[in-house]
Amino acid sequence: MKYYLISEAAANFNIPESTIRYYDKKGLLPLIERDNAGRRLFSEDQIALLETVICLKNTHMPISSIKQYIDWVVEGDNTIELRLEMMKNHKQAVLAEISLMTESLMGIDFKIERYTKHLQERKETLT
Repeated sequence: MKYYLISEAAANFNIPESTIRYYDKKGLLPLIERDNAGRRLFSEDQIALLETVICLKNTHMPISSIKQYIDWVVEGDNTIELRLEMMKNHKQAVLAEISLMTESLMGIDFKIERYTKHLQERKETLT
């Protein structure tokens, strides 16, 4: 089985090593193996789990909810329904945030157009 050092995992996801250490300390990366020097070793399964943690964090899931999800993963297949429900709820929250951001982006675009037009008009009156 191939293992990755924390530096390799961090580079793979373009995140700082400190972020991975933080996730580990919060219990989001259970069952991490260590070498004789105490360095974290990430198996393919751990890399996949880290990818999930990053995905959930990037979509603004709170650390406490991610921890609950990870605990359910560790518990096994008897928690699949709970995990599915959590993912469905989180998807709805993400979609609502995307909608809000899209609406807000339209407001920003309006301001950009307004200021661009204003500067253009000012330039035309000066020439």
